[in-house]
Amino acid sequence: MARGLDHVVVAVSDLDAAAQAWAELGFTVTPENRHAWGTANRLVQLDGFFIEILTVADESLIVEASEGDFSFGAFNRDFLKTRQGASMLVAESVDPAQDRADFQRLGLTTYAPFSFERVANFKDGSTGKVGFDLTFLTDPLIPDLAFFTCRNRYPETFWNADFQRHDNGAAAIGAIFMVASDPSDHHEFLGGFTGQREMRATSLGLEIQTPRGLISVLNPDAYRHLVGDTAANEVTSNLPQIVAVEVVCDGLEKRKVIPAGDALGITVILTPAV
Repeated sequence: MARGLDHVVVAVSDLDAAAQAWAELGFTVTPENRHAWGTANRLVQLDGFFIEILTVADESLIVEASEGDFSFGAFNRDFLKTRQGASMLVAESVDPAQDRADFQRLGLTTYAPFSFERVANFKDGSTGKVGFDLTFLTDPLIPDLAFFTCRNRYPETFWNADFQRHDNGAAAIGAIFMVASDPSDHHEFLGGFTGQREMRATSLGLEIQTPRGLISVLNPDAYRHLVGDTAANEVTSNLPQIVAVEVVCDGLEKRKVIPAGDALGITVILTPAV
């Protein structure tokens, strides 16, 4: 079964500064939420997809990874030691056990199942319980990124209409962009991760259309052509990496590219709704 995109994790050093930068672009950003393993996040909710702006809030709570066990906190802590940016890509899940079986059948590297609940903080000061079942996997050809599927246990609590209204008209995920030296190297893993075996390969890169959002893997020259020199110059040499998120906006007249800079953590492409 093909899996749509669920969210992207954007690791930043200063959570409040990053949230302010997103808010200045016209996005509604949720209040801060805390994880029991030492990370904190603030979210940008779209229609069935969200951007998780994440930082390490209390390193003493982080549990180290062990054989067969993935550590969300340790992975993002170590990621932030080298740079800010998108550290994880997440696909939706309706059946974690099936996801795990599918990944193992394809020979992908998986880890022990992981589930958790946390308190969600709302604008009016009230709270609610949310919970998720995660199935982690990694790929040796993409060593600086992690991937997982996510089943939302309480979608009626998690998704909030107030958080999905944005001054810039943001409505839906358009695409996640990755840069790789040779995009064709990653078709097997990304196809297995999304459950989408049909994809489009060109001289510029690889495109995988999921039920929610496109994954586009470009070579460095193609990415530079897409976003311009300022955003392209921010891409470091440790490829592959997730470099940009495209958000479809109602009422927008012209496409805009906002480089990650020091605060956003990821280049943001605002695209008019068709």
